[in-house]
Order: sequence, then C-alpha cells, then structure tokens
Amino acid sequence: MNLRFVIAKIIEKTQIAALKNCTVDKRSKVCSRSRAYDTVINRYSYVGSNCTVINTVIGKYCSIADGCIIGGPQHHIDYVSSSPVFHEGRNSMKKVYYPHPAVEPPVTVIGNDVWLGNNVIIKGGCTIGNGAVVGMGSVVTHDIPDYEVWAGNPARPIRKRFDDETIRFLSDIRWWDWEEEKIEKYAKYFNDPAALKAALEEEK
Repeated sequence: MNLRFVIAKIIEKTQIAALKNCTVDKRSKVCSRSRAYDTVINRYSYVGSNCTVINTVIGKYCSIADGCIIGGPQHHIDYVSSSPVFHEGRNSMKKVYYPHPAVEPPVTVIGNDVWLGNNVIIKGGCTIGNGAVVGMGSVVTHDIPDYEVWAGNPARPIRKRFDDETIRFLSDIRWWDWEEEKIEKYAKYFNDPAALKAALEEEK
C-alpha cells in the first residue's frame, strides 16, 4: 500500500470535529473535519466527515453522509448591498460600515431516521420529515414530507419509501421514541414493516 496514502488516512482520522454551542447525545457521533454550530444532535445519529451543520436540530437515528452542508446564515437581499459589512455582528472582513440588523438564521430541522447522501446541501429553515431520504449531491430548498425520497438540483420528489398505510403505521408507532429495550426486542422485524406490525399486534 502506498505510504503517502497511509499517512493521509492517519492524518484524516486524527483531525477532530469542531463543535460550538452544540448538544450532542453521547450515543451519537460527529466525524472528523466536520463543523457544527448551535446544533442539537439526538441519539444514535451520525454526521459524516467534512460536513458543516449550522443552527439545526437533528432527530434520532439519522444517517448524514460525508460532505453535507445543512443550514446556515442568510443575507438581506432587500438592502442596498447584501454584504455583511453593512449589518451588525462580526464578519471575516473585520469591517462594519453601519450595524443594520442582520438576518436571524432560521432553524433547520432534520427529523428522525433521515438519510442524507453524500454532499447534500440543505437550505437553512427547511424541515426534512421523519424517514425521508435525500439522494447524494441534492440541493434542498423546500420542506420534505415524511418517508419521501428526493433527489436532484433543486431536489424534487422521486417516490415514497412505502405505501400510505405503512407510512401511517410507522408515523403512529414512532419507534425512534421507544426505550432501547423495546427496540432491541423488535429489532429482528425491522427489515420488514409488515412483520413488525404483525408482531406488535400479536403482542396486544
């Protein structure tokens, strides 16, 4: 194996994530070289490498692949200039001509059991519904409903993950809110929604 490649991989794994004003569940993970600000990450969700997450609430059991950009600040486009040197707060130019009010960054919400493919970009203020899947390289500028698969630039609906009855069932049981003991009990049925439904009904 190429020595340079090995060294590069070692360096990559030792570059820790940067978290500022975040709440991350101890059972979750933010991978190397990712940055998160003003963000909440709930249990068993992971954020891959080289991601940027700003002012976001991430639900439980989410899978966020490498290179995603979620949320972020916005600019006043109704001002004479959209440059940050014309509003309050610090900026990379270290210059403020006049402290006009800045745009309050909107909260972005990633539901539970969401999968974002590599290099997905999500505009600040969007809500990604429970169980949704977003294809790699997509640019999301609108809310995505529960259990829908979206892809493209701009992202558009491709299909639903399940039929409407199954989606209602999964939305009703909200398995991601179960205690871990219950999830472990029924985990063997998680490869088949119908089998899970049957098992739960039998338990009643």
